Amino acid sequence: MQHILVTGGCGFMGSNFVRWVVREHPDVRVTVLDVLTYAGNPANLVGLPADRVTLVVGDICDAGLLGRLVPECDAVVNFAAETHVDRSIADPEPFLRANVEGVMRLLEACRAHDVRFHHVSTDEVYGDLALDDPSRLTEDSPYRPSSPYSSTKAAGDMLVRAWVHTYGVRATISNCSNNYGPYQHVEKFIPRQITNILCGERPKLYGDGRNVRDWIHVDDHSSAVWEILTRGRIGETYLIGADGERSNIDVLHAILEAMGRDADDFDWVRDRPGHDRRYAIDPTKLRRELGWRPQHTDFAAGLRETIAWYENHRDWWEPTKCATEEKYCQMVQEHTVMPRKN
Repeated sequence: MQHILVTGGCGFMGSNFVRWVVREHPDVRVTVLDVLTYAGNPANLVGLPADRVTLVVGDICDAGLLGRLVPECDAVVNFAAETHVDRSIADPEPFLRANVEGVMRLLEACRAHDVRFHHVSTDEVYGDLALDDPSRLTEDSPYRPSSPYSSTKAAGDMLVRAWVHTYGVRATISNCSNNYGPYQHVEKFIPRQITNILCGERPKLYGDGRNVRDWIHVDDHSSAVWEILTRGRIGETYLIGADGERSNIDVLHAILEAMGRDADDFDWVRDRPGHDRRYAIDPTKLRRELGWRPQHTDFAAGLRETIAWYENHRDWWEPTKCATEEKYCQMVQEHTVMPRKN
């Protein structure tokens, strides 16, 4: 790979992937294509060398633009997506456009010019597991998406598989667990709690707080995507995870402890509709076939580094914090409640 196109490269995971590639592979040039929605921030690429990274502001649904950019690259890595579950519940239409039509446009461009394609997806397409279920999801688990967000991501995955089977597009898919780290938008769970505390506000926790997510540091996700892009088998799906299952309340308690706050210094709020209980994925295939292993296995240390990043980059998140909180409360109509007993 000498030149790759990273769509959604101004978002959280996309920009961290671009930074990882620039740092780890000095001979690779990167073109970033991003439409710069609320979650796409060009400041995420500040400091990267101009001779290595080029930003093109545009839409993945623009077939003409893709027809100019894709032939110049050795591969396309698709991070572009609408990703926030609460936003998808409030207004699913942008999710259909980005996560379904956008994937189709990218696949068609890669088909027309025989360019390698990797599609970044989510573990949420598989639905959730019961809290008392000891099993984990695998690449062979059936798709059971439960939100407009995960449903559109599932549709995108199906399109990739169809274009591989029908047209011979050289594509792979990765489904990853929850990422955390720097440059994550303040509407997401971990940065929302951190920035609330930094603003002097009490963090907020949905429902009973027992919902379990499988956490992975964004740099580990980036390294896994690169391994799949360069060495993965065409047509295959790989699950990316770091064995990081933790309940939301345990993560919040870890944040409060790391920031010197009492364990009960937060508000319980009404649960979101259809809130999945537990995500847990089995990354055995990725580790067995490609030899990939996560490096950031100390969650507490990774969390401290993430907190420090937000403490030291208030200029990055403060301009959008108030508007995000106002929008959040309008979308989900948060109200302080007592936690459920079950």
